Amino acid sequence: MFEIKKICCIGAGYVGGPTCSVIAQMCPNIKVTVVDVNEARINAWNSDMLPIYEPGLKEVVESCRGRNLFFSTSIDDAIREADLVFISVLSNPEFLAEGTAIKDLKNPDRVLIGGDDSPEGQKAVRALCAVYEHWVPKEKILTTNTWSSELSKLAANAFLAQRISSINSISALCEATGADVEEVARAIGTDQRIGNKFLKASVGFGGSCFQKDVLNLVYLCEALNLPEVARYWQQVIDMNDYQRRRFASRIIDSLFNTVTDKKIAILGFAFKKDTGDTRESSSIYISKYLMDEGAKLHIYDPKVPKEQIILDLSHPGVSEDNQVSRLVTISKDPYEACDGAHALVICTEWDMFKELDYERIHKKMLKPAFIFDGRRVLDDLHNELQVIGFQIETIGKKVSAKRIPFASSCEIPKFSLQDPPVKKPRV
Repeated sequence: MFEIKKICCIGAGYVGGPTCSVIAQMCPNIKVTVVDVNEARINAWNSDMLPIYEPGLKEVVESCRGRNLFFSTSIDDAIREADLVFISVLSNPEFLAEGTAIKDLKNPDRVLIGGDDSPEGQKAVRALCAVYEHWVPKEKILTTNTWSSELSKLAANAFLAQRISSINSISALCEATGADVEEVARAIGTDQRIGNKFLKASVGFGGSCFQKDVLNLVYLCEALNLPEVARYWQQVIDMNDYQRRRFASRIIDSLFNTVTDKKIAILGFAFKKDTGDTRESSSIYISKYLMDEGAKLHIYDPKVPKEQIILDLSHPGVSEDNQVSRLVTISKDPYEACDGAHALVICTEWDMFKELDYERIHKKMLKPAFIFDGRRVLDDLHNELQVIGFQIETIGKKVSAKRIPFASSCEIPKFSLQDPPVKKPRV
């Protein structure tokens, strides 16, 4: 059988970088070269400051960089000398979760390899199987035709996104009835037919994969004249949009129907904890909705650089003119962000937010001081926080028996980063 000795991966992003770093570490006899047209990104991979944050990634890269792992902009040379290029007759979809990517790569549930039925395609499949067999048990390596592997990737993310949208829909019902969505999730999660994974209600899913893959599925269904199926999966995205708008409306309504010129601390900007990735982050959407109402945002995230936050919020579909420079401040720590704020809004479930000195925060906030927990990270602290004096609003549960009354009147229009920016007439 043909033996793979040199691999070229085109693309040094969130998938290519970690995947090929682990391949290099687990296959010391294979030379792995990751190439990209972005010279700054390649320079970062070759430095002590990697371009992405992922637990365990730095240690993996440093263990084999310069020995059998290389990062380069010499794309043509790397392709010419490679035995296998990670774009060819193969389909090898990844099932990585950011924040646990290294663990997922070293101990995967499965590796899926799809290829053409041609002799060349099957030869490529067998060669790639041999690479993964260095550390993955054979029974976990699945081979299919190309279409099956591609649809498996889309379907997997669509099913996971569907579960999140499903529990988020129940969270709205819980808030209206007095139920607790965490209790409901625990009850249905003990049913072995359902299981307890991806039943965490929140302000909505983000990241590069879920929305993209669900929309790809919708597009395929529409192109193949399956409109009912397309509408079914579109509803998963619509529910996610609804959850974000509903949460933003709740913030505005709770603050007496206006946030104009009010300071609001946004804690967390990454789409989830243990990553610096902000793609399709719910924080972007919540920030946009609040900026549109004139709120002054003070944003803190432990892993997202200031430049990335400003770039995301300056997207033409998110803000206009000098809106970001007028309304957004990036804070160096959560205490600075909350100093003098009317409310703090938790948008990312960073563990550090459970450990903050909330008495110190409350003393520096304007009163009444509100906490909007969009990730249910403070559940165990509700009684303590209420004693301190906070008004607490969370997803899928009524916390305060004596809530400060307000009239719900805020309607927030739908918005997507995928849509072209709407040009508003100048007055």
